[in-house]
Amino acid sequence: MLVKKVTYTDYKGVERTEELYFNLTKAEVAEMELSHTGGLSEHIKKIISAQDGGQIISLFKELILKSYGVVSDDGKRFIKNEQLREEFSQTEAYSDLFMELASDADAASAFVNGIIPKVDAPVKK
Repeated sequence: MLVKKVTYTDYKGVERTEELYFNLTKAEVAEMELSHTGGLSEHIKKIISAQDGGQIISLFKELILKSYGVVSDDGKRFIKNEQLREEFSQTEAYSDLFMELASDADAASAFVNGIIPKVDAPVKK
């Protein structure tokens, strides 16, 4: 899970600092891998090597919104749904994060690496 602290100015001119949570489960990553010919990794490499700005922007939007969520009070669930994504996409926090990832390759790489689940090493018996 990636926790990103974002400071932005809201639509009433109030400066806010929030901790935003982003995560993809192993199942979500597997689904994304299988939904792209050659896998998600190959899809990303093709988009970047083709320098297709439109597809790069679309990919960032998908990754940000698909991984955004809220941790439940008891910590057992990471809640993600269409309403939360819609509400988040309408904030300056989203806009600022989106622009950061679109303009800074290191920030984009750190974001992607932060939302992808860590693969557990096999347990030897």
